[in-house]
Amino acid sequence: MNFVPDLAVLLPYVLGVVIITITPGPDMTFFLTRTITQDVAAGISAMLGAICGTLIHSMLVAFGLSALIIASPTLFLAIKIFGAGYLLWLAIDAIRNGSAINTSNRTMKERSNHQIMAQGLVINLMNPKIILFFMTFLPQFVSPTDPYAPGKLLFLGFMFSVIAIPMTLPMIFAAGRLTGFLKQNPKVTRFVDYLFATVFGAFAVRILLTERS
Repeated sequence: MNFVPDLAVLLPYVLGVVIITITPGPDMTFFLTRTITQDVAAGISAMLGAICGTLIHSMLVAFGLSALIIASPTLFLAIKIFGAGYLLWLAIDAIRNGSAINTSNRTMKERSNHQIMAQGLVINLMNPKIILFFMTFLPQFVSPTDPYAPGKLLFLGFMFSVIAIPMTLPMIFAAGRLTGFLKQNPKVTRFVDYLFATVFGAFAVRILLTERS
């Protein structure tokens, strides 16, 4: 199969993907947030949305569209502003509406799994750090003169998701075990809301400071 890179290329790539997957980011924060404050199914939906985002970024790299985004200061700035604004909205939403765990008589705001998946997708699509990562990471494993380069880039992007899913699922299931504890401790639940709001706010600032170089 011409689109499958050599084993000497795949091994360091797999190692890189493992390191990147366990590195905290807005996507990981989001699916852990939804797991803890809603349920495991919500966390998995958030993860699947983020995975779809990485697959789209892989296709953009394979067809050269990501290079155009980075080359355009205006477009890159627009993505930064939109991505940071979206994370800030999630932070405000966490504080205003609280978690989805019903710890009192009031009904707290809850999202459907489809809505959560869409949110996870947007978080990854609008994160300029993700764009820069795929523009600088994936091409290292494919020669620009390789006639099968687009296919290999797509294969590596798909492989990224295949590796990330089994590494991410244990985190989600572990976070899901906290749900019962939070139901019995509304003050702790509220602290978690503010904690994740702070984290989302911090990531928004980091996105705004991201440079194209």
